[in-house]
Amino acid sequence: MTTIGILGAGQAGSTIARAALAAGYDIAIANSQNPQALQGLVRSLGRGARSAWAAEAAAAGDFVVLAFPYRPDDQLPAAELAGKIVLDTNNYMTWRDGNYPEIDSGLRTVHELRQEQLPASKIAKAFSHIQHHARSPIRVPSDNLPGLFRLARPAGAPDRKALSVSSNYPDAVELVTRLYDQLGFDTVDNSPLNESWRSAPGSPAWNNSIDGQTRGQLIRNLERAPQERVRG
Repeated sequence: MTTIGILGAGQAGSTIARAALAAGYDIAIANSQNPQALQGLVRSLGRGARSAWAAEAAAAGDFVVLAFPYRPDDQLPAAELAGKIVLDTNNYMTWRDGNYPEIDSGLRTVHELRQEQLPASKIAKAFSHIQHHARSPIRVPSDNLPGLFRLARPAGAPDRKALSVSSNYPDAVELVTRLYDQLGFDTVDNSPLNESWRSAPGSPAWNNSIDGQTRGQLIRNLERAPQERVRG
């Protein structure tokens, strides 16, 4: 059984955990506190989920999801993440994160900074332009579901939505592509990491994410991204 280590137990981390469990994965999930603080979440997630310290979750994962904002002084379990594919769900939001000159100037994306933070890992930007909470406003009962569930469709469905992935490593792109497919989404490869700004907050891909985009729509929206206006 493949285990996914998830570092971060907020909306993004817990939603990805729930979706992955439904797809047959095991989950080791950690927060910034301690495993005991996650007992309620683990009970609600059900069989296949367990809480752990961050280093334990990183070590247990065949691959790992980072579900928290980038900060340059983060103390990450780099040794446990070394050699592993690491999915970074983060988006650069100045109202939350403050300003980083490298990102604001366009010299780096936030995901390139994460790659520099974890040089022995293989970073992939993933799950970054889909909502991990209910739709707003609510129109029909299914809108209460996070987008990761509400927008999922079986392979071949004419209205199947797509998500982008960016990485400097082809095997990371392949892993994310398989995972997206298992969760009900097509993939658009928006590699390498220095292209990841194309799906950042404020981009056409981001602005059209509430109700999802087909693969063709997402490709066009990524191509439309105005580099001088989008950072992250």
